Amino acid sequence: MKIIIKWLLSAVALLLVAYLYSGVQVHSFGSAMIAALVIGLLNAVLRPVLVVLTLPVTIITVGLFLFVVNGLMFWLASGILGGFHVTGFGAAMLGALIYSVLGLFVDALVSRLFP
Repeated sequence: MKIIIKWLLSAVALLLVAYLYSGVQVHSFGSAMIAALVIGLLNAVLRPVLVVLTLPVTIITVGLFLFVVNGLMFWLASGILGGFHVTGFGAAMLGALIYSVLGLFVDALVSRLFP
């Protein structure tokens, strides 16, 4: 149940990103649910590999390169899906940043609902 609630709230957060920032477009709630699932899967599978491969650059930039990795995951999800569109890499980085901040609120809310 906890995973389903987190998935639904992440989809709502993605819709909120699209509402707040015009560089990200989501066509429907169903598209937001699929996009949230794909972003979650990419972050679980591909992101750790990219973090390890880019570790020297991440160390040199004192961790700031992780924003680029997050933007890449967001942009890749937009390239895979039809109902989720990001206008460019800069928009993907800003959208990923907003989505990450909203994700913190989602995590806090889910942890309060399911202690």
